Amino acid sequence: MPYRPTSRTRARAADVRERILHAAHDQLAEGGFASAGVAAIARRAGVATGTVYRHFPSKGDLLAEVFRRASQREVDVVAAADSVEDAVEVFVRRALAAPVRAYALIAEPVDPAVDHERLAFRRAYADVFARLLPDPGDDVVAAALVGALAEAMVGPLARHDRDPDQLVETLQRFCLNAIGRTPHVVA
Repeated sequence: MPYRPTSRTRARAADVRERILHAAHDQLAEGGFASAGVAAIARRAGVATGTVYRHFPSKGDLLAEVFRRASQREVDVVAAADSVEDAVEVFVRRALAAPVRAYALIAEPVDPAVDHERLAFRRAYADVFARLLPDPGDDVVAAALVGALAEAMVGPLARHDRDPDQLVETLQRFCLNAIGRTPHVVA
């Protein structure tokens, strides 16, 4: 008689899969993709290395899933913004709060499976900004804003010695000037 998984064994397998994903996410947040080896993730999840491969066909598949989840959280937070100014502030402050995660999600060299996901999420960020633009749907301008923010935050030209409030204000002003709007001045 063939083996048929029970609801209990399926639940246990789902729990192990989630533990692996959480361990991989935590590893990524601490050391980026470079630190996210399967053995390190397995150790962190409290499972054998082979168990990781039972749930994910490859390291690339595991990291692509972790990237998808982490990026979706970030996009969802930025998408809750009501204006370009707010979206810029949320994006910048979240990147500043977790610079290793920001670099990993935006620019760290990665497996092709993860890089494919990265392009999808850059498009998702651009869609968020396109919705907030004075001319909604201006994909070119939205993509340019996302690229500028990413470069300013984690690209090779990023400076990490700036005051966070000043950085937010500077990038808000840049983005608003780029779309032909005057920055809101608080008296």
